Amino acid sequence: MPTVSIIIPVYNVEKYLRRCLDSVINQTFEDWEAVCVNDGSPDSSATILEEYAKKDKRFKIVTKENGGLSDARNVGLEHSTGEFVNFLDSDDLIHPQTFEIAVGLARRDHSDIVSWYKDRLFRPLLLIKSKLGFNIDNALPTNLHRKFHIDKVDSYVTDDVFAHVVEDSHTKVKYPIKHFYVVRHLIKRELLSDIRFLKGVTFEDFPWWSEVILKNPRVTITDLPFYYYFPNVNSIDLSSKRSSKILNWLKGLAYTTKMYREKATEYQKGQWEKNCMWPVIIHQIARKLKYVQEDDKREDVRCRLKELWENGVFENPTGKKEKYYRQVIKDYIKA
Repeated sequence: MPTVSIIIPVYNVEKYLRRCLDSVINQTFEDWEAVCVNDGSPDSSATILEEYAKKDKRFKIVTKENGGLSDARNVGLEHSTGEFVNFLDSDDLIHPQTFEIAVGLARRDHSDIVSWYKDRLFRPLLLIKSKLGFNIDNALPTNLHRKFHIDKVDSYVTDDVFAHVVEDSHTKVKYPIKHFYVVRHLIKRELLSDIRFLKGVTFEDFPWWSEVILKNPRVTITDLPFYYYFPNVNSIDLSSKRSSKILNWLKGLAYTTKMYREKATEYQKGQWEKNCMWPVIIHQIARKLKYVQEDDKREDVRCRLKELWENGVFENPTGKKEKYYRQVIKDYIKA
């Protein structure tokens, strides 16, 4: 059994896939398996996967009909055998010491999860270069060769993950675990034994991560910039229309609020509503309602909001800002 299972969903990423897989091969920690789930990709991604599997048996290829990102990740979990799991998107890449440091911290701190951050410069710089007309398809981070030592890593260990999970980028929370990104964690696989991604929903990180933290994991938090996001214009996040985005956030919100009502303690529910639920409502839903122009889409959004309203999702605003956007939603429903 390998120590780490890296789950990599693959769909239409032939331009970026080699860079992603190379970042796995270049890991200083060698006891891993990469479960590459070919989600019915119509381009040459399958050929590239076969190429890597032939030269390194640690790459496992799972081929399936297209079912979306959530389904691909679920299938990857089912085929994983490692003690720990990491998710990696196939148009992104990771620092060479990611698993060396993360596994070391997990062992040292007896943690269920080790969390790290993204590199703050890679994606913004590539977006600028792309707008200036430069080809960024093969771009690599400039700090890939930066060396880290586990004894000098700034980290914090907690048994109260709810004191650190936040959705806002700018927060006063110490040692925050920002947003719901699946890809910035090393997680004990046994912690995920009964948790799966919500199928048919984009931005599935939100309900999934919200369910993971209900397990009360012991977490080591670091600010190591181990993850490099690539601005793939064909990705779900960059290609979805506003109305579609809002509807998907609303589906995830409905699923997760129900789960927290049924399973969470009052403390967990209060922390999650304040630091996760309301930031999602404000930033991903309420502030973007004005951009939904099509009549049919507006009606779809209105119906979904009304259903959540009647179920009491918006009943407990935690501050003035939350109260204001609760009124925005109320006005939208009645319009």
